[in-house]
Amino acid sequence: MGMLIQLLTAPLLPMRLAVWAAQRALDEATDEYYDPAPVYAALAELARMLEDGEIDQATFDRQEDELLDRLDEIALFRQDPRRDPGGQTQ
Repeated sequence: MGMLIQLLTAPLLPMRLAVWAAQRALDEATDEYYDPAPVYAALAELARMLEDGEIDQATFDRQEDELLDRLDEIALFRQDPRRDPGGQTQ
């Protein structure tokens, strides 16, 4: 019976492979988008720019608020109870 199922579903293999590849790409993009490390690096760079006088306090405050909002978004995404430990949404 297993051989018959494999034979009958063989034409769907390229489509299943494409769906699998697309899902892996989406997972990778999601992991990259919700990685807090670049946001922390941007905050550090922003603080350095303020200390070096490259930007003024108002610019620093505005950009810092944007980065902190981004960190809040990342934290909310990571706390979503519908996500399993592997990072997949159920």
